[in-house]
Amino acid sequence: MGTQPHTASIQSICILRLSAIGDVTHVIPVVLSLQQQLPGVRITWVIGKIEAKLIGDLPGVEFIIFDKKAGRRGYAELRQTLRGRNFDALLHMQVAFRANLAAAMIPARLKVGYDKARSKDLHSLFINTRIAPAPKQHVRDCLASFLEPLGLQPAPPRWTIPLSESDHEFARTHLAEDRRNLVISPCASHTLRNWPAERYARLADHAITTHGMRVILVGSPAPFEAEYCAAIENAMKEKAHNICGKDTLKQLTALLSHADLAVAPDTGPAHIASAVGTDVLGIFAASNPHRSGPYNSLGWCVNRYPEALAKFTGKSVDEARWGAKAEFEGAMELVTVEDATAMLDEWVEAQRVTETTTAPDLV
Repeated sequence: MGTQPHTASIQSICILRLSAIGDVTHVIPVVLSLQQQLPGVRITWVIGKIEAKLIGDLPGVEFIIFDKKAGRRGYAELRQTLRGRNFDALLHMQVAFRANLAAAMIPARLKVGYDKARSKDLHSLFINTRIAPAPKQHVRDCLASFLEPLGLQPAPPRWTIPLSESDHEFARTHLAEDRRNLVISPCASHTLRNWPAERYARLADHAITTHGMRVILVGSPAPFEAEYCAAIENAMKEKAHNICGKDTLKQLTALLSHADLAVAPDTGPAHIASAVGTDVLGIFAASNPHRSGPYNSLGWCVNRYPEALAKFTGKSVDEARWGAKAEFEGAMELVTVEDATAMLDEWVEAQRVTETTTAPDLV
């Protein structure tokens, strides 16, 4: 399907990735790599409204916001916005049916999409070139490979998220200067990926009493997330700093960039933290961290996904479809408090060893 173009003929590229926060974060390296490999290339990104609040000011990129809640009007507006334009290539990075319909509104000579194994919702009808099949691939590496059909190298794992001084100042007002800061972002968009609030509370207490850490609870203004963070706070014996619903995505990114460690399930803030260079203690059972975990912190993830898959589907990781979820009631409960506190202890010890070995010799 399709032939590889000469890179010199590529002067304009449209990226279609509407959501979610974690996946959008993984597209940042693609943008940076395009700008490096094709200097002067014009990049347009069709993106979701919430996601644009995080990275809609990336330098050198034209952003077109697509409101998926607008229904037919959203598609009509997208068609009107792009009327008269014709891109050299479209990187169609989302297989959901609404994204496939949006792709039909984008005129492009080359339309790069997923390989057959990862296509669904009639995705194949909206593309003319595919990325190479790659079994058992992390989502970030999959998205990075979209550059290969253009005759380019896959995007290396490199990120930048623009932040203002006021974003950094917000972060500094909520972080301790005299101890390590642990940010807990407990809520995923799918509730079956959430670890029980009482277990987060016990992990937070352990971080404070054993390691002297400051614990900060974060989340969106959604009532469910506010209630979840309040439940963690109320179940704790020690005191946490709860700012759930009080930060923007940019302020959260700044907070995570200055924190020492984040704790999160399979959720967007875990990927933001990884992107800004902060370690993430991931809590995984309902999904596979090797596919969708925080890319730079896979070694710090508590991984009970194999046990969840076996218990609820009767399959091993090798037998199940790559990317199969184990989103069942009780799956996340397979991660024990002891699993998480042991991983935290291991992380703290690793930091101590690093600080000891990198400390300057005093003469």
